[in-house]
Amino acid sequence: MKLSELEKLVQPFGNTEKMPLLFLGHGSPMNAIEENEFVTGFREIAMTLPRPSAILCVSAHWETRGTFVTAMEKPPTIHDFGGFPQALYQVQYPAPGSPALANETKAMVHKTDIGLDQKWGLDHGAWSVIKHLYPQADVPVIQMSLDHYQTPQYHYDLAKELGSLREKGVLILGSGNMVHNLRMVAWDQLDKPGFGYEWAIEASEKMKTYMRSGDFQQLINFRSQGKAFDLAIPTPEHYLPLLYVLALKEENENLSLFNDKAIAGSLSMTSVKIGG
Repeated sequence: MKLSELEKLVQPFGNTEKMPLLFLGHGSPMNAIEENEFVTGFREIAMTLPRPSAILCVSAHWETRGTFVTAMEKPPTIHDFGGFPQALYQVQYPAPGSPALANETKAMVHKTDIGLDQKWGLDHGAWSVIKHLYPQADVPVIQMSLDHYQTPQYHYDLAKELGSLREKGVLILGSGNMVHNLRMVAWDQLDKPGFGYEWAIEASEKMKTYMRSGDFQQLINFRSQGKAFDLAIPTPEHYLPLLYVLALKEENENLSLFNDKAIAGSLSMTSVKIGG
């Protein structure tokens, strides 16, 4: 590799004002092509953001052994779902990648050895929501995987090492759902946003109370929060991206909610903005 090519790979991003943080409740992949109140919410929050130099997305839909970041120049659009209309499979989100950001992320994390991935791309947890923030696909995007074998505390602590990216124009974005139990979805209520089972509402309200009070340790210890949390988070992958965002909140930063509504009984679209 020529020296100029190496310098391009590891070139640091310049200092900027601190970027906000986002956790987006992504819900159904159909939100990528439908017009609804949640899509409107994504677009409206985008209007409040400074333009990022790049995006680092932690998606519920990339679980691995170890932690990786995508490091290719042109990440493919991954259609990692089944049983949806053909129009959804035709969607492409050709945002560029950023080998420079991937290498910078690898260099700043000391908790584990970050792998540089050349195969994954952008899964629907990333592109189905980012396409509403930046429809021109003109902001570089990399994804960071979730190590399936690590604890919530591990993920929270790892996220804290990413903080300096916020001052380099990087928008750190978690994509999942705070309440996500597909086995208990009320399919006949899908077109009636606002319906939530009692346990789903209880868990959601407690989560929001802990977030607003800054008591994030209770959210890290979600397995100690009782039956409602157990039903709301039967598996952790949709919940963990929230911890990546909360870990980076500073004491004096505002935390606000949007798209704060249950759907289909056992899901929530609640999204979070920190800072900005």
